[in-house]
Amino acid sequence: MTRGLKPSTIIPGSSPVTGIPKTPSYLNKEAKAEWRRVAPILAIERKVLTDADLATLETYCVHYGALRMAEREIAANGLISAGKRNPAYGILKESSLLLVRCAGELGLTPSARSRASMNEYADDDEGFV
Repeated sequence: MTRGLKPSTIIPGSSPVTGIPKTPSYLNKEAKAEWRRVAPILAIERKVLTDADLATLETYCVHYGALRMAEREIAANGLISAGKRNPAYGILKESSLLLVRCAGELGLTPSARSRASMNEYADDDEGFV
């Protein structure tokens, strides 16, 4: 059983985002900074962001902010305190996993970008033997 559509069978989205989307006000400082860094890359430079992708971008940024907060907590108080693991480690671990998942969906990882470029190359070669 396969999970989801293969990248080559996904139809490009409608409702493209043509400008830099407004940063959600409720994001923490680091999450807002990440939104401001990544949104222009996706919307303006690569032209791949659609209205349907904004929730994934938001989730990516939320977890980026949570990851940074957890890193600060661990740096300030240590990974282990009173013989117990700092609860921030669980936040760090979960946010890292979800961040990478969202980054892959948005094409922000090297492997996601290479899959996309391989699909474009395969599409360009159609009709050639």
